[in-house]
Amino acid sequence: MADDHNSEYPGDETLKRGLGESFRMELRVIEKTDTELRIEIAGEDHTFMNVLKGVLLEADDVAAATYDMNPEQSGGQTEPVLTVKSETVDPLDAVEDAAASITDRTAALRDAVTAA
Repeated sequence: MADDHNSEYPGDETLKRGLGESFRMELRVIEKTDTELRIEIAGEDHTFMNVLKGVLLEADDVAAATYDMNPEQSGGQTEPVLTVKSETVDPLDAVEDAAASITDRTAALRDAVTAA
């Protein structure tokens, strides 16, 4: 991920993160403080969100991680909203680390299947 996450985030800013040419993910920061992050992750469903939440919760530096697919205040919005809390690391860095871990684990599984 790029270093631009150290700047202030207006609530409607959309961040586009990529993993190579074949994958783009749209993230919209809803709220960011030193200890909490709330972001909307466009186009994802429970499958990805459960994996991301699980990897975040494995991290010693993450105090809480959860997501909501249809927040009450959204007026019917169905894009998942991820909330991450940490007292010791920037929550956006925790999400970046979790994403890298998922990528590594996926690559290891792909390699094991290919070798089988």
